[in-house]
Amino acid sequence: MKTIRNRLIALLYIFLFVFFIIIVRVGYVQVVKGEIYVERAFELWTRNIPVSTQRGKIFDRNGKLIVGNKLAPTIAIIPKQVKNKRYTINALSTILKIPPSELEPHFNKNVAVEIIKPAGKNISLETAKQVIAADLDGVYVASDVVRYYPYGNTLAHVLGIVGTDNQGITGLEYIYDYFLMGTPGAQNIYTDAHGNKYPDLIGSYTPANSGFDLYLTIDIDIQLALERVLNNVDMLYKPVDLIGLVMNPQTSEILAMASRPTFDPENYQDYDQEIYNRNLPIWKAYEPGSTFKVVTFAAGLEEEVFRLDEHFYDPGYAVVDGTRIRDWKPGGHGDQTFLQVLQNSCNPGFISIGLRLGKERLFKYIRDFGFGEKTGVDLVGEATGIVFDTEKIGNVETANAAFGQGNTVTPLQLLNATNAAVNGGRLNTPYILKGFGIPGTNTLIFQNKTKFVRQVIKPETSMLVADALEQVVAYGTARGAYIEGYRVGGKTGQAEIPIGGVYAPGKYILSFTGIAPMNDPQISVYISMNQPQSAIQFAGIILAPLIKEVLLNSISVLGLEKQEGGHIREPRWYVDNFFFEVENYIGRSPKSIGFHPYYRIKIIGDGDIIIAQSPEPGEKIVQDGYVTLYTN
Repeated sequence: MKTIRNRLIALLYIFLFVFFIIIVRVGYVQVVKGEIYVERAFELWTRNIPVSTQRGKIFDRNGKLIVGNKLAPTIAIIPKQVKNKRYTINALSTILKIPPSELEPHFNKNVAVEIIKPAGKNISLETAKQVIAADLDGVYVASDVVRYYPYGNTLAHVLGIVGTDNQGITGLEYIYDYFLMGTPGAQNIYTDAHGNKYPDLIGSYTPANSGFDLYLTIDIDIQLALERVLNNVDMLYKPVDLIGLVMNPQTSEILAMASRPTFDPENYQDYDQEIYNRNLPIWKAYEPGSTFKVVTFAAGLEEEVFRLDEHFYDPGYAVVDGTRIRDWKPGGHGDQTFLQVLQNSCNPGFISIGLRLGKERLFKYIRDFGFGEKTGVDLVGEATGIVFDTEKIGNVETANAAFGQGNTVTPLQLLNATNAAVNGGRLNTPYILKGFGIPGTNTLIFQNKTKFVRQVIKPETSMLVADALEQVVAYGTARGAYIEGYRVGGKTGQAEIPIGGVYAPGKYILSFTGIAPMNDPQISVYISMNQPQSAIQFAGIILAPLIKEVLLNSISVLGLEKQEGGHIREPRWYVDNFFFEVENYIGRSPKSIGFHPYYRIKIIGDGDIIIAQSPEPGEKIVQDGYVTLYTN
């Protein structure tokens, strides 16, 4: 009996011990680990409908918004919660205006949450309201965002594009995607193991966090002025392409950058890939023509191979190793100083400078000014251009290089080199990022600085170059860009276009570089135009007024004051600007009548000799006017 009693007591103790262990374990689970297990349970019950991140905004140098975000809802479904699949599909297809067959695969997927894309991705607010009003089981509307462009396609190539997944694809959006991206959020819905919504549990919302804001060196007011000019030129002359660039010559900050053709970043899918993938001011490399002569002129002055007051005679051509290289002006410029060689953009004069330097010294300066390598600008897709290998060229190639033929450059390389020629001789790295900012605070946590590359020429030489370029605008080929009181300097360019190894007749890239003020350069502008549809093929006539307009707007935006001194434009320019003397065509064959740079020619009749013309030979005709020739 006593044995049975002892066994019962032992069993009771064991039971109490086990019960105690269970109580301790339950208490441990509920009290100590309770929060963790509840969180895990909620994770199992939760269906997360993703909410896209708020990308950082993009501002100009003065804090003006260039790219923001706007609400663009997205439709998501939890397939297991859809009670009447056919009804839901038909209802959504009506609202989204797409065939039911496009929606059906989404509803048949064995997933927790399915995004209806592309049809239900980033829909309009009106469409979202219709979806909500339909009150469809298992159908949800998430509050996504997309990019907002208050200035439309302004700065499109520089900014780049953002895909439907809210990631940067090109341009600054791609380069700084890591900083702009931010953290995505979610709309949380609680369901059971079968995907059915818990009626007593209210879902939660995890907000998306913004990425860092981006501040650019761009001045949006100068950018808008440049875009307006390019738009007008595009409509008037219908060129193959157009390029515009504005910089600060002292720091190499990019103040404006644009090109045509352009695109709408919100609807980039509507354009050919080559349009939105190519940022022409940094991507396109071509023979620069006479705008390159600034480099040769600066190198020659630095090496003292000529004096500004030294005389040079131009017969209209130069003969180099038996090769005749013509000047752009038939008959040449005659006797002139080397300062006038720059003013008149005289090719034989620059050939002389190039040969006096020799290929080794000339090409040393070409490379020192930054050609043949990338500038290092913080943009994607930059080209290097092509510079002759000095071991494989002779005097003819050296002569051509001296006045801007043979080598290829990008617009950014060319303008940055011109900046170095006039800013005291300092070559800097161009840049477009001003800094990163904390969202919503206008507080920069990082600020970019000017990066000095090398001293190319002495400050004294740079002052001479700057004064010479001011005289090009006052007395030379660039007079159309003259602005009284602001000491504008500049250089025109007209580059032939090689096709199949041969320069194509009548096909040119016109370009113009303008800078102000020349005693303290603060703004530099470059515009190039590929094959404008105009009888006038001279940059001094077509592009000078455009450069002047951009400079005037930039001067106003930057608040630059008028400068003392400077060179006064020749008065005769006001008289002779748009009128030209008509040649004598009588007695000539119609087949011998080619393109004329100042006026248009119309031939009437199918005879083989010109017997009359209007206006008469020697009379004046307005620029771009018609000379009518009559045959026998």
